[in-house]
Amino acid sequence: MSDVVDSDELLRRLQRARACAQDEARSWRERADGLGAGEPDPASEAVVRTLAYETVTRVLDEILTPGAHSDQG
Repeated sequence: MSDVVDSDELLRRLQRARACAQDEARSWRERADGLGAGEPDPASEAVVRTLAYETVTRVLDEILTPGAHSDQG
């Protein structure tokens, strides 16, 4: 982990991480929606993972565009 990266590469990496988190949140949200009441544990896990990826996305949004999403709560 001693690679030195410039600001443009760091920005690209953050943007890729944000896109990945969005994709994962969408995927887990679809899984949660597809699971029924008869499957509470998998549905619960899917909801928790969705929230986790949505949180990561919000954090990366704030890093990439500070203050742009301050109205969300």
